[in-house]
Amino acid sequence: MTLFDLGYRGNIKDYLAEGFALGRVMQEHRERYVVSDGQNEYDCEVTGNLRFTSTSRADFPAVGDWVKMIVYDSDMGIIHQVLPRKSVLERQAVGKYGEKQIISANVYVALIIQSIDNNFNVNRLERYLTICYSESIEPVLVISKIDLVNDEKIESVLKVLDLREKKVKTILMSNTSLEGLDGILTLLQKGRTYCVIGSSGVGKSTLINNLLKKNVLKTGEISESTNKGRHITSHRELFVLDNGAIIIDTPGMKELGIVENEEGIRTTFEEIYNLSLNCKFPDCTHTLESGCAIIEALDKGIIDRDILENFRKIQREQMRFQTSIAEKRKKEKEFGKMAKEIMKEKKKTKY
Repeated sequence: MTLFDLGYRGNIKDYLAEGFALGRVMQEHRERYVVSDGQNEYDCEVTGNLRFTSTSRADFPAVGDWVKMIVYDSDMGIIHQVLPRKSVLERQAVGKYGEKQIISANVYVALIIQSIDNNFNVNRLERYLTICYSESIEPVLVISKIDLVNDEKIESVLKVLDLREKKVKTILMSNTSLEGLDGILTLLQKGRTYCVIGSSGVGKSTLINNLLKKNVLKTGEISESTNKGRHITSHRELFVLDNGAIIIDTPGMKELGIVENEEGIRTTFEEIYNLSLNCKFPDCTHTLESGCAIIEALDKGIIDRDILENFRKIQREQMRFQTSIAEKRKKEKEFGKMAKEIMKEKKKTKY
């Protein structure tokens, strides 16, 4: 295998001339990384300088990243720099407003897995679509476990999608009968990177096992009593399939907080954004104002109330995130100013 097989399309010689090795992050385990240079894999950690200059967790390497590293011994390395990312799947860090958590980097297509039996949720789907569209990552919805329901259930789900998200490419799949697997394989192209995302227990790891034609990942099911999946995948990992496509597995996500990129919301809720251009007032909040094109469309049944409510909820969440970032930057600025004043006073006292 070479770096070309891992998806790299740049000039490798530039990095070799600097004395570095170029590699791609294959696994992430709490600030420990497995990086491949195409021929060998190395257990790596980041340099102290990279750790010190990072302003958030988003500055650290993530699975799918290209990195510059120094290799020592036979299987160890130190990551010096994360190369610029072409795209990044990210969400709001759980329990930390104003902080981002990277799901994976340099992704071309995201396979959003939802099981049809008890996990399908169009509101959650729109959250996934928002984070994909914010980075121009193509979303593909994979509805799994279709062998567990009848045709009537499948038709009802497809009707909901046709009402809310008809533009999203959808594949019906069963990891048991393997129905739909050929459709996914046809989608996956050599040298391109794909990411599998979704809640725990929906069949992400089983899908990758089927694509790899071997059991390399532990799998779990959704509990019938709690209707929730157990976290089997505990880390992110990159695999290269036999057809040359590159795919990243991720842990199940219970929460999917939206960050500050407005383009994702604009694309997901395109109809609502287009209607808002016809509002009487440019600062319309689309709640009680007269002349609001969105409220008028709602009253006429042109748009669905549920999609409007989800739009409002995600938009409020984004605004809170933006406010948290602004407050964080303000505090950092005030702290920096205070530190400078203290150092200034110390110099005066010294002399």
